[in-house]
Amino acid sequence: MSVAETILDGVRAEGLLVPGRPVVVLLSGGRDSTCLLDVAVEVSGADAVVALHVNYGLRESAGDEEQHCRELCERLGVELTVKQARRTLRGNMQAWARELRYDAAALLALSRAADIAAGHTATDQVETILYRLASSPSRRALLGMRARDGNLVRPLLHYTRVQTGDYCRERGLDWCDDESNESTAYARGRVRHGLVPALRQIHPGAEQNVVALAETLRDEAEVLDELIDAELGGRTEIRLARLRRLPPGLARLIVQRLADTVESRPTPGASRRLDDIMALSDIGTSHLDLRGGVRASVVDGVLHFDRTPEIVREP
Repeated sequence: MSVAETILDGVRAEGLLVPGRPVVVLLSGGRDSTCLLDVAVEVSGADAVVALHVNYGLRESAGDEEQHCRELCERLGVELTVKQARRTLRGNMQAWARELRYDAAALLALSRAADIAAGHTATDQVETILYRLASSPSRRALLGMRARDGNLVRPLLHYTRVQTGDYCRERGLDWCDDESNESTAYARGRVRHGLVPALRQIHPGAEQNVVALAETLRDEAEVLDELIDAELGGRTEIRLARLRRLPPGLARLIVQRLADTVESRPTPGASRRLDDIMALSDIGTSHLDLRGGVRASVVDGVLHFDRTPEIVREP
């Protein structure tokens, strides 16, 4: 069986792309997104697919990449939406580009009641897990990216970057090489060109093994989430005395869950402050400020989490 047949059969079987279901494909023009677009056309049908390309204007090749995407979509009979972007703010460029891309995709998907498909591969999954382990070690780091996260789907998550390249060659599809992917200026680039090749030298199936482990841990995470739900019973607080009696592993998970609800996003390192939180006084009111603008408070023996109050300075 060819690589193209393997990927197409696997994507159909997983059901993230379905015939006739509208889908917005994030199209950069690289091998992974080119492979994804063709897969989406084959599985969902060209009429159900719309591609989104964001031209950030950051590289001299940006115009060529946009033109490549136009020609590819014309060849495949797919509607293409192009968003022109110019960066005007300082800060993390990658975060800016990611937010802009997904915001544009969300608007397009909303207008069509569509899913959003990203071309993340098993190789990206390994890079993500390794990066998170190094930068913010937590149980969440090992879970990696989900194949479906709301209306965001990642149909190629079981296939490596080598396989998506083979798919494109078998299907006669050209792609654009992003020269920034070869750079080690960013941490992800150093993971890509240093750690991942080292893993392959240790074992040729390293990428698939890491992806399989992440899937197993996500299944087990569902069991842990049920334990947390049962302990909290829908509450957003817990008596400190009760927290102290729980096994440390479950207590850490509960602390992290409660802290995460404050900003509806992960609070970095909250679970690692378990000992400090349990050392708070049961009598009266006591506080502990965490990272991410979150505060742990114990009032008359009950632990809850809120936003850290802003400091008001006298004029």
